[in-house]
Amino acid sequence: MNTSMKSGAVSGIGMGLRAGLRAGLRSGLLGLRPTLLTVLLSMLFTACATKPPKPPPPPAPVPEPVVVSRVAPIEVDTATETLRKLGRHQESLDRVSAPLLLSNPDLCKSHARNLLGFTAKTQYSYTAEFIKEAQALFNLGENLQVTNILANSGAARAGLLRGDILISVEGKFLPGGPDAETAAAEILAPFTNTRTDVRLVISRDGFNQSLTVPLTRACSFRVEVGNADNVNSYADGRRIMVTRGMLEYIQSDTELAYVIAKEIAHNALSHASKQRSSAIVSAQISNLVRLNPDLSMLIGSAGIKPTPGELDAAADYLSLYMLARAGFSIDNALNFWQQLAADYPASVLSGHTAIHPAVISRFVAIEKGIKEIKAKQKSKKPLLPSP
Repeated sequence: MNTSMKSGAVSGIGMGLRAGLRAGLRSGLLGLRPTLLTVLLSMLFTACATKPPKPPPPPAPVPEPVVVSRVAPIEVDTATETLRKLGRHQESLDRVSAPLLLSNPDLCKSHARNLLGFTAKTQYSYTAEFIKEAQALFNLGENLQVTNILANSGAARAGLLRGDILISVEGKFLPGGPDAETAAAEILAPFTNTRTDVRLVISRDGFNQSLTVPLTRACSFRVEVGNADNVNSYADGRRIMVTRGMLEYIQSDTELAYVIAKEIAHNALSHASKQRSSAIVSAQISNLVRLNPDLSMLIGSAGIKPTPGELDAAADYLSLYMLARAGFSIDNALNFWQQLAADYPASVLSGHTAIHPAVISRFVAIEKGIKEIKAKQKSKKPLLPSP
Protein backbone atom coordinates (compact mmCIF):
# COMPACT_ATOMS: atom_id res chain seq x y z
CA MET A 1 0.00 0.00 0.00
CA ASN A 2 1.21 3.52 -0.73
CA THR A 3 2.65 5.25 2.42
CA SER A 4 0.49 8.36 2.00
CA MET A 5 -2.63 6.21 1.69
CA LYS A 6 -1.76 4.41 4.98
CA SER A 7 -1.34 7.77 6.74
CA GLY A 8 -4.72 9.01 5.54
CA ALA A 9 -6.46 5.79 6.68
CA VAL A 10 -4.96 5.85 10.21
CA SER A 11 -5.74 9.52 10.83
CA GLY A 12 -9.38 9.01 9.83
CA ILE A 13 -10.08 6.13 12.29
CA GLY A 14 -11.76 8.34 14.94
CA MET A 15 -14.25 10.03 12.69
CA GLY A 16 -14.88 6.91 10.64
CA LEU A 17 -15.68 4.79 13.72
CA ARG A 18 -18.12 7.31 15.23
CA ALA A 19 -20.05 7.59 11.99
CA GLY A 20 -19.90 3.87 11.42
CA LEU A 21 -21.12 3.04 14.93
CA ARG A 22 -24.13 5.35 14.68
CA ALA A 23 -25.06 3.83 11.38
CA GLY A 24 -24.53 0.35 12.75
CA LEU A 25 -26.70 0.95 15.80
CA ARG A 26 -29.50 2.14 13.56
CA SER A 27 -29.22 -0.96 11.39
CA GLY A 28 -29.11 -3.52 14.15
CA LEU A 29 -25.36 -3.64 14.86
CA LEU A 30 -26.16 -4.23 18.55
CA GLY A 31 -27.06 -7.74 17.56
CA LEU A 32 -23.39 -8.54 16.86
CA ARG A 33 -21.39 -10.87 19.04
CA PRO A 34 -20.33 -9.30 22.41
CA THR A 35 -16.61 -9.55 21.65
CA LEU A 36 -16.79 -7.51 18.46
CA LEU A 37 -19.12 -4.95 20.08
CA THR A 38 -16.75 -4.58 23.05
CA VAL A 39 -13.83 -3.93 20.70
CA LEU A 40 -15.77 -1.32 18.78
CA LEU A 41 -16.94 0.46 21.95
CA SER A 42 -13.41 0.38 23.39
CA MET A 43 -12.03 2.01 20.24
CA LEU A 44 -14.85 4.60 20.36
CA PHE A 45 -14.12 5.56 23.99
CA THR A 46 -10.40 5.78 23.30
CA ALA A 47 -11.02 8.03 20.37
CA CYS A 48 -13.39 10.25 22.47
CA ALA A 49 -10.97 10.44 25.42
CA THR A 50 -8.10 11.85 23.37
CA LYS A 51 -7.76 15.18 21.67
CA PRO A 52 -8.43 14.79 17.98
CA PRO A 53 -5.22 15.17 16.04
CA LYS A 54 -4.74 17.94 13.54
CA PRO A 55 -5.74 16.83 10.13
CA PRO A 56 -2.64 15.79 8.14
CA PRO A 57 -1.56 17.71 5.09
CA PRO A 58 -3.00 16.42 1.86
CA PRO A 59 -0.97 13.48 0.56
CA ALA A 60 1.61 14.20 -2.09
CA PRO A 61 0.56 13.15 -5.53
CA VAL A 62 1.73 9.66 -6.39
CA PRO A 63 4.08 9.80 -9.39
CA GLU A 64 3.30 7.64 -12.35
CA PRO A 65 5.43 4.49 -12.30
CA VAL A 66 8.38 4.52 -14.67
CA VAL A 67 8.35 1.46 -16.88
CA VAL A 68 11.84 0.38 -17.95
CA SER A 69 12.02 -2.11 -20.76
CA ARG A 70 14.37 -5.00 -20.16
CA VAL A 71 14.51 -5.82 -23.84
CA ALA A 72 17.32 -4.04 -25.66
CA PRO A 73 16.19 -2.36 -28.85
CA ILE A 74 17.15 -4.19 -31.99
CA GLU A 75 19.67 -2.19 -33.97
CA VAL A 76 19.53 -2.67 -37.68
CA ASP A 77 22.64 -1.21 -39.25
CA THR A 78 22.59 0.19 -42.72
CA ALA A 79 25.27 -0.93 -45.14
CA THR A 80 27.06 2.37 -44.57
CA GLU A 81 27.01 1.99 -40.79
CA THR A 82 28.29 -1.58 -41.06
CA LEU A 83 31.22 -0.40 -43.16
CA ARG A 84 31.88 2.47 -40.78
CA LYS A 85 32.01 0.17 -37.74
CA LEU A 86 34.24 -2.35 -39.46
CA GLY A 87 36.49 0.49 -40.58
CA ARG A 88 36.91 1.69 -37.00
CA HIS A 89 37.67 -1.84 -35.83
CA GLN A 90 40.24 -2.29 -38.60
CA GLU A 91 41.95 0.92 -37.55
CA SER A 92 42.28 -0.48 -34.03
CA LEU A 93 43.75 -3.70 -35.37
CA ASP A 94 46.25 -1.84 -37.55
CA ARG A 95 47.30 0.45 -34.71
CA VAL A 96 47.93 -2.37 -32.26
CA SER A 97 49.31 -4.97 -34.68
CA ALA A 98 51.91 -2.63 -36.23
CA PRO A 99 54.44 -2.70 -33.35
CA LEU A 100 53.92 -6.43 -32.86
CA LEU A 101 54.58 -7.24 -36.52
CA LEU A 102 57.52 -4.84 -36.88
CA SER A 103 59.25 -5.73 -33.59
CA ASN A 104 59.30 -9.50 -33.98
CA PRO A 105 60.55 -10.65 -37.40
CA ASP A 106 63.29 -12.75 -35.79
CA LEU A 107 60.68 -14.51 -33.63
CA CYS A 108 58.42 -15.12 -36.64
CA LYS A 109 61.29 -17.08 -38.25
CA SER A 110 60.34 -18.24 -41.76
CA HIS A 111 57.22 -16.07 -41.71
CA ALA A 112 59.18 -12.79 -41.81
CA ARG A 113 59.22 -10.82 -45.08
CA ASN A 114 60.22 -7.46 -46.52
CA LEU A 115 57.03 -5.40 -46.52
CA LEU A 116 56.04 -2.01 -47.87
CA GLY A 117 53.88 -1.46 -44.81
CA PHE A 118 50.52 -0.47 -46.28
CA THR A 119 47.31 -1.95 -47.67
CA ALA A 120 45.32 -0.69 -50.65
CA LYS A 121 41.80 -1.41 -51.91
CA THR A 122 39.40 -0.61 -54.71
CA GLN A 123 35.62 -0.47 -54.71
CA TYR A 124 35.74 -4.11 -55.83
CA SER A 125 37.33 -5.13 -52.55
CA TYR A 126 33.74 -5.22 -51.29
CA THR A 127 30.87 -7.38 -52.44
CA ALA A 128 28.46 -5.98 -55.00
CA GLU A 129 25.81 -4.81 -52.52
CA PHE A 130 28.38 -2.65 -50.70
CA ILE A 131 30.16 -1.06 -53.66
CA LYS A 132 28.09 2.13 -53.58
CA GLU A 133 28.63 2.51 -49.84
CA ALA A 134 32.39 1.91 -50.22
CA GLN A 135 32.49 4.59 -52.91
CA ALA A 136 30.67 7.09 -50.72
CA LEU A 137 32.28 6.30 -47.37
CA PHE A 138 35.89 5.64 -48.41
CA ASN A 139 35.93 7.41 -51.77
CA LEU A 140 37.08 4.19 -53.43
CA GLY A 141 37.00 3.76 -57.18
CA GLU A 142 38.52 1.64 -59.92
CA ASN A 143 42.17 2.14 -58.93
CA LEU A 144 44.03 0.95 -55.85
CA GLN A 145 43.88 3.45 -53.03
CA VAL A 146 45.92 3.34 -49.82
CA THR A 147 43.55 2.52 -46.95
CA ASN A 148 45.86 1.68 -44.03
CA ILE A 149 49.53 2.29 -43.18
CA LEU A 150 51.50 0.46 -40.51
CA ALA A 151 52.93 2.93 -38.01
CA ASN A 152 56.75 3.23 -38.20
CA SER A 153 56.87 1.17 -41.40
CA GLY A 154 58.82 2.19 -44.49
CA ALA A 155 55.61 3.47 -46.06
CA ALA A 156 54.94 5.71 -43.06
CA ARG A 157 58.51 7.04 -43.08
CA ALA A 158 58.34 7.73 -46.82
CA GLY A 159 55.27 9.92 -46.33
CA LEU A 160 52.65 7.73 -47.95
CA LEU A 161 49.15 8.81 -46.86
CA ARG A 162 45.75 7.22 -46.69
CA GLY A 163 43.84 8.13 -49.82
CA ASP A 164 46.88 8.09 -52.11
CA ILE A 165 46.12 6.32 -55.39
CA LEU A 166 48.74 3.87 -56.66
CA ILE A 167 49.86 4.49 -60.24
CA SER A 168 53.02 2.42 -60.75
CA VAL A 169 55.85 0.57 -59.01
CA GLU A 170 59.37 0.69 -60.42
CA GLY A 171 57.93 1.94 -63.70
CA LYS A 172 55.36 -0.84 -64.01
CA PHE A 173 51.78 0.37 -64.30
CA LEU A 174 49.36 -0.94 -61.66
CA PRO A 175 46.03 -1.78 -63.30
CA GLY A 176 42.63 -1.06 -61.78
CA GLY A 177 39.38 -2.97 -61.92
CA PRO A 178 38.09 -6.07 -60.13
CA ASP A 179 41.49 -7.88 -60.23
CA ALA A 180 43.61 -4.90 -59.17
CA GLU A 181 44.69 -6.33 -55.79
CA THR A 182 45.84 -9.65 -57.26
CA ALA A 183 47.68 -7.98 -60.13
CA ALA A 184 49.46 -5.55 -57.79
CA ALA A 185 50.59 -8.37 -55.48
CA GLU A 186 52.11 -10.24 -58.45
CA ILE A 187 53.94 -7.11 -59.64
CA LEU A 188 55.24 -6.17 -56.20
CA ALA A 189 56.38 -9.61 -55.04
CA PRO A 190 59.67 -9.79 -57.04
CA PHE A 191 60.74 -6.35 -55.83
CA THR A 192 60.09 -7.02 -52.16
CA ASN A 193 62.17 -10.20 -52.36
CA THR A 194 65.25 -8.65 -53.94
CA ARG A 195 65.40 -4.94 -52.98
CA THR A 196 65.73 -2.74 -49.91
CA ASP A 197 63.38 -0.05 -51.25
CA VAL A 198 60.79 0.44 -53.98
CA ARG A 199 59.91 3.51 -56.04
CA LEU A 200 56.19 4.21 -56.22
CA VAL A 201 54.31 6.77 -58.26
CA ILE A 202 51.14 7.86 -56.53
CA SER A 203 48.39 10.37 -57.27
CA ARG A 204 47.53 12.82 -54.49
CA ASP A 205 45.08 15.69 -54.85
CA GLY A 206 45.10 15.19 -58.62
CA PHE A 207 48.89 15.40 -59.00
CA ASN A 208 51.37 12.55 -59.51
CA GLN A 209 54.45 12.28 -57.33
CA SER A 210 57.21 9.77 -56.78
CA LEU A 211 58.05 8.22 -53.40
CA THR A 212 60.89 5.90 -52.48
CA VAL A 213 59.54 3.49 -49.89
CA PRO A 214 62.06 1.55 -47.76
CA LEU A 215 61.15 -2.09 -47.30
CA THR A 216 60.55 -3.13 -43.71
CA ARG A 217 61.36 -6.54 -42.27
CA ALA A 218 58.32 -7.74 -40.36
CA CYS A 219 56.09 -10.71 -39.56
CA SER A 220 54.13 -11.10 -42.78
CA PHE A 221 50.69 -11.77 -41.36
CA ARG A 222 47.59 -9.92 -42.43
CA VAL A 223 45.42 -8.93 -39.46
CA GLU A 224 41.73 -8.45 -40.25
CA VAL A 225 38.43 -7.89 -38.48
CA GLY A 226 35.79 -10.61 -38.59
CA ASN A 227 32.20 -9.49 -39.08
CA ALA A 228 30.60 -11.63 -36.36
CA ASP A 229 29.50 -11.25 -32.73
CA ASN A 230 31.17 -14.37 -31.37
CA VAL A 231 34.11 -13.58 -29.06
CA ASN A 232 36.98 -15.29 -30.83
CA SER A 233 40.13 -14.97 -32.91
CA TYR A 234 41.69 -17.24 -35.53
CA ALA A 235 45.05 -17.91 -37.18
CA ASP A 236 45.48 -20.12 -40.26
CA GLY A 237 49.25 -19.83 -40.73
CA ARG A 238 49.10 -16.79 -43.02
CA ARG A 239 46.31 -14.61 -41.69
CA ILE A 240 44.95 -13.48 -38.36
CA MET A 241 41.34 -12.56 -37.76
CA VAL A 242 39.80 -10.99 -34.66
CA THR A 243 36.01 -10.96 -34.53
CA ARG A 244 33.92 -7.88 -33.95
CA GLY A 245 32.63 -9.56 -30.79
CA MET A 246 36.16 -9.90 -29.40
CA LEU A 247 36.97 -6.30 -30.28
CA GLU A 248 33.90 -5.14 -28.38
CA TYR A 249 34.71 -7.40 -25.41
CA ILE A 250 38.25 -6.14 -24.78
CA GLN A 251 38.79 -2.98 -22.75
CA SER A 252 42.10 -1.54 -24.01
CA ASP A 253 44.79 -1.65 -26.67
CA THR A 254 46.89 -3.75 -24.31
CA GLU A 255 44.19 -6.43 -24.11
CA LEU A 256 43.85 -6.35 -27.90
CA ALA A 257 47.62 -6.80 -28.12
CA TYR A 258 47.34 -9.96 -25.96
CA VAL A 259 44.89 -11.45 -28.48
CA ILE A 260 46.85 -10.46 -31.61
CA ALA A 261 50.21 -11.54 -30.17
CA LYS A 262 48.78 -14.94 -29.26
CA GLU A 263 47.62 -15.50 -32.85
CA ILE A 264 50.94 -14.22 -34.27
CA ALA A 265 52.67 -16.77 -32.04
CA HIS A 266 50.40 -19.57 -33.29
CA ASN A 267 51.30 -18.66 -36.88
CA ALA A 268 55.01 -18.28 -36.12
CA LEU A 269 55.01 -21.76 -34.56
CA SER A 270 53.04 -23.22 -37.53
CA HIS A 271 50.40 -24.64 -35.21
CA ALA A 272 47.61 -24.71 -37.80
CA SER A 273 49.65 -26.92 -40.11
CA LYS A 274 50.76 -29.11 -37.22
CA GLN A 275 47.12 -29.69 -36.33
CA ARG A 276 46.21 -30.10 -40.01
CA SER A 277 43.58 -27.44 -39.53
CA SER A 278 44.86 -24.74 -41.89
CA ALA A 279 42.18 -25.34 -44.50
CA ILE A 280 39.19 -25.29 -42.15
CA VAL A 281 40.45 -22.25 -40.21
CA SER A 282 41.23 -20.47 -43.48
CA ALA A 283 37.67 -21.14 -44.67
CA GLN A 284 36.28 -19.64 -41.47
CA ILE A 285 38.47 -16.54 -41.80
CA SER A 286 37.48 -16.09 -45.46
CA ASN A 287 33.85 -16.38 -44.41
CA LEU A 288 33.94 -13.97 -41.48
CA VAL A 289 35.89 -11.19 -43.19
CA ARG A 290 33.01 -10.85 -45.66
CA LEU A 291 30.46 -8.12 -45.13
CA ASN A 292 27.69 -10.72 -45.27
CA PRO A 293 29.24 -13.82 -43.68
CA ASP A 294 27.48 -17.16 -43.45
CA LEU A 295 26.80 -17.21 -39.72
CA SER A 296 25.67 -20.84 -39.88
CA MET A 297 29.38 -21.66 -40.08
CA LEU A 298 29.63 -20.53 -36.46
CA ILE A 299 27.35 -23.29 -35.23
CA GLY A 300 29.28 -25.28 -32.66
CA SER A 301 32.99 -24.72 -33.13
CA ALA A 302 32.64 -24.91 -36.93
CA GLY A 303 34.68 -28.13 -37.02
CA ILE A 304 37.77 -26.44 -35.59
CA LYS A 305 39.38 -28.80 -33.10
CA PRO A 306 40.50 -27.54 -29.67
CA THR A 307 44.18 -26.66 -29.62
CA PRO A 308 46.24 -29.17 -27.60
CA GLY A 309 47.39 -27.75 -24.28
CA GLU A 310 51.10 -27.95 -25.10
CA LEU A 311 50.66 -25.96 -28.33
CA ASP A 312 48.53 -23.31 -26.65
CA ALA A 313 51.02 -23.00 -23.79
CA ALA A 314 53.88 -22.56 -26.28
CA ALA A 315 51.95 -19.78 -28.06
CA ASP A 316 51.12 -18.09 -24.74
CA TYR A 317 54.80 -18.15 -23.75
CA LEU A 318 56.10 -16.83 -27.09
CA SER A 319 53.40 -14.14 -27.28
CA LEU A 320 54.61 -12.61 -24.00
CA TYR A 321 58.06 -12.02 -25.49
CA MET A 322 56.48 -10.51 -28.60
CA LEU A 323 54.41 -8.18 -26.41
CA ALA A 324 57.36 -7.05 -24.31
CA ARG A 325 59.57 -6.46 -27.35
CA ALA A 326 56.80 -4.31 -28.88
CA GLY A 327 56.54 -2.20 -25.71
CA PHE A 328 53.28 -3.58 -24.30
CA SER A 329 52.79 -4.30 -20.60
CA ILE A 330 52.48 -8.01 -19.80
CA ASP A 331 51.46 -7.52 -16.16
CA ASN A 332 47.77 -8.27 -16.68
CA ALA A 333 48.10 -11.04 -19.27
CA LEU A 334 47.26 -13.91 -16.92
CA ASN A 335 44.24 -12.09 -15.46
CA PHE A 336 42.95 -11.30 -18.95
CA TRP A 337 43.02 -14.90 -20.18
CA GLN A 338 41.50 -16.20 -16.95
CA GLN A 339 38.71 -13.63 -17.10
CA LEU A 340 37.99 -14.41 -20.75
CA ALA A 341 37.74 -18.11 -19.90
CA ALA A 342 35.33 -17.31 -17.06
CA ASP A 343 33.15 -15.03 -19.18
CA TYR A 344 33.13 -17.32 -22.23
CA PRO A 345 33.79 -20.88 -21.02
CA ALA A 346 34.28 -23.87 -23.28
CA SER A 347 30.53 -24.49 -23.21
CA VAL A 348 30.15 -21.43 -25.48
CA LEU A 349 31.02 -23.42 -28.58
CA SER A 350 31.65 -20.49 -30.91
CA GLY A 351 33.80 -18.71 -28.30
CA HIS A 352 37.53 -18.50 -27.75
CA THR A 353 37.85 -20.98 -24.90
CA ALA A 354 36.12 -23.69 -26.92
CA ILE A 355 39.14 -23.89 -29.24
CA HIS A 356 41.71 -22.66 -26.69
CA PRO A 357 40.85 -24.56 -23.49
CA ALA A 358 41.73 -22.89 -20.18
CA VAL A 359 44.05 -25.68 -19.05
CA ILE A 360 46.52 -25.29 -16.18
CA SER A 361 49.54 -25.71 -18.46
CA ARG A 362 48.65 -22.47 -20.23
CA PHE A 363 48.55 -20.46 -17.04
CA VAL A 364 51.78 -22.02 -15.81
CA ALA A 365 53.46 -21.03 -19.09
CA ILE A 366 52.17 -17.47 -18.76
CA GLU A 367 53.45 -17.16 -15.18
CA LYS A 368 56.82 -18.58 -16.24
CA GLY A 369 57.07 -16.20 -19.19
CA ILE A 370 56.22 -13.10 -17.15
CA LYS A 371 58.78 -14.02 -14.48
CA GLU A 372 61.50 -14.65 -17.09
CA ILE A 373 60.83 -11.44 -19.00
CA LYS A 374 60.77 -9.30 -15.86
CA ALA A 375 64.14 -10.72 -14.83
CA LYS A 376 65.65 -10.10 -18.29
CA GLN A 377 64.29 -6.56 -18.40
CA LYS A 378 65.77 -5.87 -14.97
CA SER A 379 69.18 -7.21 -15.96
CA LYS A 380 68.91 -5.62 -19.44
CA LYS A 381 69.36 -8.93 -21.23
CA PRO A 382 67.97 -9.53 -24.76
CA LEU A 383 64.31 -10.48 -24.77
CA LEU A 384 64.67 -13.87 -26.41
CA PRO A 385 62.66 -16.92 -25.35
CA SER A 386 64.48 -19.75 -23.65
CA PRO A 387 65.22 -22.71 -25.95
